[in-house]
Amino acid sequence: MSSAVPNILADRYASPAMQDIWSAEGRIILEREFWIAVMKAQRGLGLSIPADTIAAYEKAKHNVNPDSIREREAVTKHDVKARIEEFNDLAGVEHIHKGMTSRDLTENVEQLQIWRSLELVATKATAVLLAFARRSEEYKGLVITGRTHNVAAQTTTFGKRLAMFGEDMLQAMQNLEQTMRQYAARGLKGAVGTQLDQLNLFEQNASQVSRLEDEVVKHLGIPRSLDNVGQVYPRSMDFEVVSALYQLGAGPSSFAKTLRLMAGHELAGEGFLPGQVGSSAMPHKMNSRSCERVNGFHVILRGYLEMAAGLSGDQWNEGDVSCSVVRRVMLPDAFFAIDGMFETLLTVLNNMGANPSMIEQENRRYLPFLLTTTVLMAAVKKGIGRETAHEVIKEHAVATAMDLRSCKISENDLFDRLGKDERLGLTPEYLRHIYESAGHATGAADPQVETFIKQVQKWGDAYPKAKDLQPGKIL
Repeated sequence: MSSAVPNILADRYASPAMQDIWSAEGRIILEREFWIAVMKAQRGLGLSIPADTIAAYEKAKHNVNPDSIREREAVTKHDVKARIEEFNDLAGVEHIHKGMTSRDLTENVEQLQIWRSLELVATKATAVLLAFARRSEEYKGLVITGRTHNVAAQTTTFGKRLAMFGEDMLQAMQNLEQTMRQYAARGLKGAVGTQLDQLNLFEQNASQVSRLEDEVVKHLGIPRSLDNVGQVYPRSMDFEVVSALYQLGAGPSSFAKTLRLMAGHELAGEGFLPGQVGSSAMPHKMNSRSCERVNGFHVILRGYLEMAAGLSGDQWNEGDVSCSVVRRVMLPDAFFAIDGMFETLLTVLNNMGANPSMIEQENRRYLPFLLTTTVLMAAVKKGIGRETAHEVIKEHAVATAMDLRSCKISENDLFDRLGKDERLGLTPEYLRHIYESAGHATGAADPQVETFIKQVQKWGDAYPKAKDLQPGKIL
């Protein structure tokens, strides 16, 4: 006898709250609640459905037997028909699914799962932003060697670096909110989108059918419904959702990659807990395993984005089921991936730390190089042509770098060389002043961090539950 193969993303990485939304049993209960909501609305609008019938379905809705449903599906070769028969037998009546096609059920329930998942993602993303803001505040005074092309460039602060990746996420949050604002339910539109069967049920009373759909959408909790659809809602909407998730993961992924680079130079790390092992072979290793996982989740999301793109713009006529197998994998797993990323990221942001002494060593080695643009501006203000000054500074900087790499010198003496070059027109005393003021040569880093923190606070107010959210899985 073979055991069920687990969903690795769900079982290993996603939080219980996200698992509950997409679990097989949870999905069946959501479907049954949807059927009951439709029946209640139909009864309220005059359709003949006895109250005790609805009560019978209510009593049976939590009695979920997946094995029994699978046995029925093996005969019917139709998953929705199998679930209809199962629910009817449990209730002892046959009143669900009147005037509905399978997609009236599955589309709306899947959209309900998407909607609830988006709400959870928004809360958890806000928790991540709050953690970024907290760490940005903590490290806003820690001067580090900023790098472009992974080469030492100018001074910045660790807090500014964290805020930089956080702002990437802020942009994504705005996009997520926009996606949620314009998200729309398919509603009860019938087999080809014309609502023909519901109109027949209600004796062609279009007003009654419109009220029925309003009640159903109200049950879903989704802001609005679409007006013109076929059997399925546009799959471009799935692309928009998964795209929003992918964008949400971009800033965290860039941060994780950068922290991995910093850890490799012992400048900072994601934390190493008591009892943790970095390598089964090399006892000294303290690998950035969690940050590596964050990067891996972003690759996974990219794959699901490609799947969503493949379905967008591929609708045949009023609809077909060729998208079904793709969406059954893509939709839940995309949410499991972003949820797992945030679970991991919250753990990293809670446990990470900087190594100021190692940062200071790096700063001492590179600081004269990092200040070359400041020297360049000083020379320009003295009346030296910019390109002339640039060439002089480059000449000495390259020579100094080569001497450091070949160990001809042990300390970076670039400023001594520049002070002796009369072409630059800057005295050794003035250059020494620039060097000694380097701790403040971080431009607008501090106010930029403060701006980021204020922006994050607004999201914290919008999602108050995020303030106390902690990762449920620490792996």
